[in-house]
Amino acid sequence: MGVWDLLLVGLVLLLGLCGVLVPGLPGSWLVWAAVMWWALKDPQPVSWWVLVGATVALFLAQVVRWALPPRRLRASDATARTWAYAGAGAFLGFLLIPVLGAIPGFMGGIYLYERRRLGRHGEAMAALRTAMRSGGSSLLAELFTCLLIAGAWLGAVIWG
Repeated sequence: MGVWDLLLVGLVLLLGLCGVLVPGLPGSWLVWAAVMWWALKDPQPVSWWVLVGATVALFLAQVVRWALPPRRLRASDATARTWAYAGAGAFLGFLLIPVLGAIPGFMGGIYLYERRRLGRHGEAMAALRTAMRSGGSSLLAELFTCLLIAGAWLGAVIWG
């Protein structure tokens, strides 16, 4: 597979990661489709294993999301900018503390935005709890899974 094809797959993965944060966009399906496209274009054993792992991980993420209580993201005061901060925090956390850093990074991004918006620690913590209870946890589960898949793809491309 050429460099341009890999770059295109990476861009679709990035679009899928951003799509997880935007309601109505099929972010996780874009991530899975990018990995499937890569596996079909570069039929190596490692690419098939990454595709199988991505399929299982996305299935488990959907099970976790369905097991969580149904909440609506609009029930809180969380805006699109809140979820953008959360996504950026999860991405940075994933890079700085490999894999598990996405979870505190996600919550740290929400806290940072709410602290800037509201000005006080107590109010920002209350807004963070409200955002996580009103759907942030299911969004975190999906984003964390997609970050794992993107990391597995990147690792397979670099070392595979």
